[in-house]
Parts: sequence; structure tokens; C-alpha cells
Amino acid sequence: MNNAHMPRTVVRQVAGRPAVDGAGVRLVRVLGSPTVRDFDPFLMLDAFDSKNPEDYIRGFPMHPHRGIETVTYLAHGEIEHQDSLGNKGSIVDGGCQWMTAGSGILHQEMPKASPHMLGLQLWVNLGQKDKMAPPKYRDIKPENIAHVHEPGVEIRVLSGEYKGHKGAMQADYVPVTFLDVMLEPGARWSVETKPEDTVFAYILYGECSAGPVPDESPCGAKGSNYCASTPLNARQAVLFSPGGSLTLSGGAIQTRLVLLQGTPLHEPVAWGGPIVMNTDEELREAFFELEAGTFIKHP
Repeated sequence: MNNAHMPRTVVRQVAGRPAVDGAGVRLVRVLGSPTVRDFDPFLMLDAFDSKNPEDYIRGFPMHPHRGIETVTYLAHGEIEHQDSLGNKGSIVDGGCQWMTAGSGILHQEMPKASPHMLGLQLWVNLGQKDKMAPPKYRDIKPENIAHVHEPGVEIRVLSGEYKGHKGAMQADYVPVTFLDVMLEPGARWSVETKPEDTVFAYILYGECSAGPVPDESPCGAKGSNYCASTPLNARQAVLFSPGGSLTLSGGAIQTRLVLLQGTPLHEPVAWGGPIVMNTDEELREAFFELEAGTFIKHP
């Protein structure tokens, strides 16, 4: 089937479950092992939403990663970070830290007490040929992120491209588009997508719906109700079907969401804690190197 002219519709909504990670950070693990196949190349999504610093100030002390990219994005709050390459900095409101772990890196992220900690960490898988690439760190400042204003909608382009506006960064390995979208009540927003890419949204707050109304975008033999809009709930990841476009409509209150698009890898996943490889043998080798002190390949 040619999906290029098909509008995307909702195929799965995932609320995740409460979890504790790092040195005692309370979060919601929205995406994880059970969602790997459907959300490929996106492995994990942890969401932070707290007004109580005791939920998060213990942070994530120095720990290893290999075989992935980690993306930490804050709508509100502050996180100090540093790594084994000597990089350090702070993520602030609207900022992002995009790290290619590649062959291996140690890093830490320590949230600071703030009125509201709201954001997420996303893991993007790396293909087998790039698992051992040199590590790389990108500190994306809010002032370097393109803002696009449309009627009732504000779009911030962190990576990839949106209507000719380049993102603050371009991925070196797996092409990923990362948009932060603010929808005013009743606003309607449509975006073109690569038909076979994985596309999902995480609703930070508010309410909206997805999918064209039947009389505007007929969807073939399944009948006029086949494309009816689907309500989307806050604090959920929403996976969309393949297609060439996506339409979102704002509800009764302001809505903020992130929209992610990535090219699936269709590769086996061997996942052990902070390390993601393709085979169990590669996973065992990584943990052996951690014990032996040979994990870091690129100083």
C-alpha cells in the first residue's frame, strides 16, 4: 500500500508506569522494553512532571551508556550535566542535551530544585554499524532553537526540519525530527511526515485530538468514520499509523506536546540497563569491559 497520501491515525496510546531510577528519581517510564518493536528507533521515554524537589534532586550520578543516543529536554526546570569527555553545562527551560553515547561514555545529570520540573529523556537506538561510533555531546540552548509561528500554533524545531526551518541540530546517524508544539484552544495544525517513518507524540499537558475529520479527508474503503478524530490524553505517548501527514486539533485548554519522527532500524535489540546492543554476546562484552576498565574507547 502506498502510504504517501494517507493521513496518519492513532494506533496506540501508552501511559507508562511510575518508576524510580538513578539515585532515587521518581518518574514515569512511558516507553521501554514492551514498546521497542512498535516505536523503533525510539527505545525509552522517561517523563518528569513534579513540583516537589524531593522527587528528583538526588539525580542520576555518573553512569555508563553505549549503543544509543540520549536526548534530555526540559519545558521547565534545570539540570546540570557532565561527562567523561570533559563536557559540562546546564539544561534550562526550553533547552536540550543530545548525547551520542556510541562506543561508550560516562555521564551524569543532576536536577536542581525548581518550581516545576517538566520534561523528558528519550533514548534513540543506533544501528549496528554505528553502535561503536565516537561519543559526541551537544548542548542545545533555547536561543539556538528556531521558532515558527502559525495561527494558534507555535513550533520549536530542535532537530530535523520543519517547513524549511532547520533544527538546532541534525542527527549524524538515525534521522530524527524533534518538534516542541504549543496548540492554543481550538487551533488546528497539520504537518507532513515521511510515510514510512515512525511518528509519535508525547502530550506534556492539555488536551487535543488527532486525525482529520471524515468529510475533509476520506480514507478509502473502510467508510467515512474510519478517519474520525481520536482524543489524546495528557502524559501519554501516542503512536500514529504510517502516512504522509498528521493533523492535530487543540481542545478546550492550551496543549503542549513533543512530536518525534524517526527512521526505523528493523534490527534486533539486546538491552541491558544503560547499554543497548544487537546481540547478547555484544551486551556481555560491554559489561565485561566495564568491569575490566576498558569500556571507554575514545578519550
